[in-house]
Amino acid sequence: MTTYAHSLSDAPKQNWHQLSKHLTDVADLAAKHAKKFDAANWAQAAGILHDLGKYSRAFQEKLEGQIRHVDHSTIGAKIAVDRYQLKGWLLAYILAGHHAGLANLTEAGPPRPLAQRLEPRYVAGLPNINGWQNEVEGLLPPYLHEPLPLSAVSGKHIGFVSALFTRMLFSALVDADRLDTEVFVLKSKGVKQLRGQWSTDIDGLKCQLNHYLDALLERARAKGGNVNAARAEILENARKMAAERPGLFSLTVPTGGGKTLASLAFALDHAVQYGHDRIIYVIPFTSIIEQTAGVFRTALASHKDCIIEHHSAVREIDAKWGESEKQRGERAQLATENWDAPIVVTTAVQFFESLFANRTSPCRKLHNIANSVVILDEVQTLPLDLLRPCVAVLDELARGYRSSIVLCTATQPAILATRPDGSPGFEQGLQREKVREIAPHPKRLYERLARVNIRRPIKLADDDELISHLRQHERVLCIVGTRRHAREMFAKMRDANLDGVYHLSASLCAVHRSQKLDEIKQLLKTDEVPCRLMATTVIEAGVDVDFPAVYRTMAGLDSIAQAAGRCNREGRSPREDSVVQPFEMADRSTIPELRKYEDGARRILENPVHAADPLSLEAIEAYFGKLYWKEVTGREDGLDPHKIAHSETYAVNRNGISIPFADIARQFRMIKSDMEPVIIPFDDRARDALAELEQTEHVRDVARRLQPYTVNVPRTAFAALRQAARIEPVDERRLDEQFMRLSDEGYENLYDDDIGFDWSDASYREVENLIF
Repeated sequence: MTTYAHSLSDAPKQNWHQLSKHLTDVADLAAKHAKKFDAANWAQAAGILHDLGKYSRAFQEKLEGQIRHVDHSTIGAKIAVDRYQLKGWLLAYILAGHHAGLANLTEAGPPRPLAQRLEPRYVAGLPNINGWQNEVEGLLPPYLHEPLPLSAVSGKHIGFVSALFTRMLFSALVDADRLDTEVFVLKSKGVKQLRGQWSTDIDGLKCQLNHYLDALLERARAKGGNVNAARAEILENARKMAAERPGLFSLTVPTGGGKTLASLAFALDHAVQYGHDRIIYVIPFTSIIEQTAGVFRTALASHKDCIIEHHSAVREIDAKWGESEKQRGERAQLATENWDAPIVVTTAVQFFESLFANRTSPCRKLHNIANSVVILDEVQTLPLDLLRPCVAVLDELARGYRSSIVLCTATQPAILATRPDGSPGFEQGLQREKVREIAPHPKRLYERLARVNIRRPIKLADDDELISHLRQHERVLCIVGTRRHAREMFAKMRDANLDGVYHLSASLCAVHRSQKLDEIKQLLKTDEVPCRLMATTVIEAGVDVDFPAVYRTMAGLDSIAQAAGRCNREGRSPREDSVVQPFEMADRSTIPELRKYEDGARRILENPVHAADPLSLEAIEAYFGKLYWKEVTGREDGLDPHKIAHSETYAVNRNGISIPFADIARQFRMIKSDMEPVIIPFDDRARDALAELEQTEHVRDVARRLQPYTVNVPRTAFAALRQAARIEPVDERRLDEQFMRLSDEGYENLYDDDIGFDWSDASYREVENLIF
């Protein structure tokens, strides 16, 4: 009897997806994915075992529509443990969870704990499987020759290393399974598979960038000036350093020093020399993805298709109970990115939360981080309470997964295990001798590129007093901490009859923000036209604007440095005339999570030793040293690598390996308030893409085009907007609620040309305070 993996409701059985072919194809593709981190045998075994439960008569009847639910995942997990003993437990997590997600071993889920699923009583109740021995058993590796990853580090961080290895294997299997299913579904509809087809490769991108940089340097030489000379020196050194062996790097460049292009040049040269598959550029905020991607697309104009942004326009929707295999197959082609492009631009939230996730959607991409160059822009923005696991996972990616990691920032955080004088630094930090600096003489660069006068913080009574200060400047940038405050200040400034008032925040979709920025940049080129910009922190990183004065609500010293990067950016004015003024407001409470950063900055700004130059390398190190060496004391849960190594929660013995995957995923949250993307029908391109989304089979490609038209909103606001029909799903029957758009009525009433998407109900305000 022929057995099948997936059915087609409108086709005869002979056209269904044959199970043995699905298992062998998934095994081959998963092995190819895992070969990058020396685990091809593991992935081959996972691919063969993952759907063995479909060899049961019960599952075949389900495909015929007779039964709603059959557990087809557990039997493969049981066979893995029986066949491969201790190593089989890591496979069992993967196999049991390849739809539901990685579970805890014993602690309550969801998903259901692995130990419960492998209890003899539960296994005895599974349907019998027949025929697999003749078709695929011979393809199973007799042994998993590769050692467990924990042996490579002599027992150090055993649980942490094993957990990452398992997620990487999980990623290799899940992506292979989804891709093979996607090919089958598309082929059955006569639709061509377009994944993995790019206009060029890494070598081609390097050649394109070379042409662009040659022209850029020629123009810079013609302009002259200290800033342009420093940028050229930074770029030249980055390209020289690309020949260094793969591993850990830092790029410490002051704001305005051209580190975005320098880091890209390093990454492409390095990737070509050492055979890396892709560049992954990780930035701190969703709101600046389009700016970074825009820089890359300008530099690589002939190959724009090779750059993808992942933030994303798609909501992650869990598979539904009783969902048919055909429905699940269609969902597989719609839902998620697997980062298969030559250049990926994403956020720190997406990157790090995926590395500690347990669900299939975020984990699917992980294997493509292996053998990549990963650039972490503004690495100093990593949250303190998650710093140790973030540093540990970066170290492990460089050590065990052939990735080169670049810590790229204007204010390099003190995350090295020793200080420059050799004394102890950040506990469990990166080894200083292993992190190579790309920039030439960072201290000298900072002295050459010092262009602003940062004043001591001032205390203001209210918004009116702030406006009185801003009124003194024809051209001024004012940065506040929340979207709500930016909206309110914008309205008050207009009411006060100030000329040239603008607003910029993440309430505007990316395309709208880009248009506003272009308008502002043109104004700044005209000497006599006033321009007063009220913005949130979306303006601070990667935005090329140049104001003579900047006001910044009190924040960490790294944030003040970012704000300073928008002041006298090109160095055309005297340093003493280029003012950066931090301020505090009596009627505005500080977000508790940010107080320690503000306190640290205040100590530096008011310290006579550092006050004259609070952005010097010595001042920055003193600031981060206080934060990291004193404030970070470790965690009491499963995220601290040191605690993991010595915790009974991560028991490794002959009876199994206990890794609390579900618990870790719940604990690792870089942003505490959950957000949901809403697509804004801002212009004809957005509206055309929304219309296409309802018709096309290539949903993923349309989703990428819609990403710059999204605004993230808190789930509380999202639910209220949904109930009020101000947002609505796109083709709900086919796509469920994966794509949510602002309705025509919602757009007319809630989206403003000046302030963007405005939901003003007071119940959303508390959550909104955390949004930049």
